[in-house]
Amino acid sequence: MKLSACLLVVVALSLTACKREQRIFDPGSAGSQLADGTALNPVHAGGSLPAPDVSKFSDNAYAVSEGKRLYQAYNCAGCHSVAGGGAIGPALSDAQWIYGSRPDQIYSTIVQGRPNGMPSFGGKLPEYQVWELVAYVRSLSGQLPSDIAPSRSDEMAVGKAEQARQKEHPADENETPVVHPEKQP
Repeated sequence: MKLSACLLVVVALSLTACKREQRIFDPGSAGSQLADGTALNPVHAGGSLPAPDVSKFSDNAYAVSEGKRLYQAYNCAGCHSVAGGGAIGPALSDAQWIYGSRPDQIYSTIVQGRPNGMPSFGGKLPEYQVWELVAYVRSLSGQLPSDIAPSRSDEMAVGKAEQARQKEHPADENETPVVHPEKQP
């Protein structure tokens, strides 16, 4: 009797301690609405819009891995290179960001497009896929925590893995530069 009670307690505790991260395999009809764009200024009819919660994508290794898969599937690598190094389009793996490196700015770039080559994907991709792409694009320049990493690439490596890259500091993201301990005099 005592053994079965102890076993039941151990099983119950182990089941509650196993949640690492929430994986959204299929968000359903409510979560798969098409991405329309983001606010370009703070003036809106009917009040301000709520800020999107991007933490469920940028703090989630599964979402970043899905973003990596979508990056290949939508041929982002055709212009931005496999490792985000910039073939035709701008590089995504350095600190030089033309239209901003914040998640909402990257989202706007994907959804609205940009002059001189970046097509608009607004109305063509579900919103959750755009946020997965945003999370992966930020990982290319080391903007995500090192424990949040996409899956390994199946092709030959042309650069360091996303989590092994040195973190870049775009000018619009960090007001004070981060000093690495190994680079101090």
